[in-house]
Amino acid sequence: MNVAVITVSDTVANGRGQDASGPAVVARCKELNWTVSATHILPDEPAQIQVLLRQLADEQRIDLILTTGGTGVGPRDSTPEATQAVAERLIPGMSEQMRRKGLEHTPRAILSRGLAAIRGTTLILNLPGSPRGAVESLDAVAALLPHSIQIIHGARHD
Repeated sequence: MNVAVITVSDTVANGRGQDASGPAVVARCKELNWTVSATHILPDEPAQIQVLLRQLADEQRIDLILTTGGTGVGPRDSTPEATQAVAERLIPGMSEQMRRKGLEHTPRAILSRGLAAIRGTTLILNLPGSPRGAVESLDAVAALLPHSIQIIHGARHD
């Protein structure tokens, strides 16, 4: 499975902080034997997020895009809106499962607005911005992702 990881953070993009979530997600993907072919850092700017999501899905044909950050209720958190703007279909059950599993660890998980969406043959998952929350959310659906990607690519449901 070909994966891209995007960290969405004004602080990290502006050089005022270290990216902890992106590397945590990359490390988990490698543990799952997935190929991480691209990593990016963007500010909380919907237009920039949309451009990169389109490029990764349409031009690079990435199987799975994992975003981390920008999913909360802060005034600049805009990753779900950017994702929805480029999405062709949503997968509510995946994002619901990520929140449900997150609630086992913290009541703040309910504030995550992350989406699971499809664009073309690419699955896009919005993960929380904390390293722990991002990895826990990914783990909540990780077992489903290879099969989901196969179905998105046109495999039968057998």
